[in-house]
Amino acid sequence: MQNRTTALSLVLLGILAGAIVLVWLTPVQASKQQAPKFEVDPFWPKPLPNHWLLGSAIGVGVDSRDHVYVIHRQASLNERTEAGAIADPPTGSCCAPAPAVLEFDPAGNLVGHWGGPGEGYTWPSSNHGLTLDPNDNVWIGGNGPGDSHVLKFSRDGAFIAQFGIPGRERNSNATDHFGRVAKIAFHTGANEAYLADGYANKRVAVIDGETGELKRFWGAYGNKPDDIDLGPYDPDAPLAQQFRNPVHCAEPSNDGLIYVCDRANDRIQVFKLDGTYVDEVRIAPRTLGDGSTWDIAFSRDPEQQYMYVADGKNMKVYIMDRKNLKVLTSFGDGGRQPGQFFAVHSIATDSKGNIYTTETYEGKRVQKFVYRGMAVVDRLDQGPPWPKQ
Repeated sequence: MQNRTTALSLVLLGILAGAIVLVWLTPVQASKQQAPKFEVDPFWPKPLPNHWLLGSAIGVGVDSRDHVYVIHRQASLNERTEAGAIADPPTGSCCAPAPAVLEFDPAGNLVGHWGGPGEGYTWPSSNHGLTLDPNDNVWIGGNGPGDSHVLKFSRDGAFIAQFGIPGRERNSNATDHFGRVAKIAFHTGANEAYLADGYANKRVAVIDGETGELKRFWGAYGNKPDDIDLGPYDPDAPLAQQFRNPVHCAEPSNDGLIYVCDRANDRIQVFKLDGTYVDEVRIAPRTLGDGSTWDIAFSRDPEQQYMYVADGKNMKVYIMDRKNLKVLTSFGDGGRQPGQFFAVHSIATDSKGNIYTTETYEGKRVQKFVYRGMAVVDRLDQGPPWPKQ
């Protein structure tokens, strides 16, 4: 009897100890919090032909066929160390800048390419951002000198329209031009384009998707935009009542909200479609310099329950609950290997829930992260999401 009691006590002690260990090691797991799980595909995309290289990759979008479009800066390639084939004289057979816009099929095959100066439009001096509208047209912004306009092309590169007047100066209350637009996004029901306007201006600007007519605009908290220089970001100062440059994204959700990347202020602000302020969240608020909130993509479920936020300064992607603005977990880390990042800049999702990212500065690549379903969150920072060995 004594032995049975002792054994039972040991079992109970083991159960209790196990419970204590579980809570101590993985408190998130004990609460059964779940989030989407991703795994990097190290073989996507397939190698480019013609000794082509990507420069700083500053835009990614997905069309209705799950074809992935990437835009990069050809001029960012160094002729001495990267692009010897275009040096004068050539220093070797490799390599040369790829065309500005590349189209990949879901398997990672290059199936189209185009971009650059052409008849009837002014190509940006520094192209920035690429998005597909509901009709699979490709919209491109620019953040260089004179880039006070946006461009609209068919998905195979045929020019459709130019909105705004190139060569204009900063003016966050202008009605005929923009100020270095970082990215364009779309609200299908109203046929409106939402411009993160952007690197010179400090506003969200809404235009008609067909005519380009400016319909409304606003600054932080729904205030009238002000171009005054706010100086460097101070995480301990009162919250800025205007956006800092750049206003880097303005993403409409299915339920009529706009999520705005106020990048240098380390925050996302949420608005109604008319510009009425709703809420905000600060992310990694002690991040200086480039800031923490670079781009946003939503999960593809009808409720868009999850929001994926690219943080190029801290080299990771946050997985957030869109409605309560809570960070659930993150993946990535600084580095050159698959699943790591150097300045993760832009982010998009396809119909199957996969994520695509591009990296700017010296990152110069696109990566695919395969959706692997829901999983219990066991830590806040997952690190590089490598495939299981």
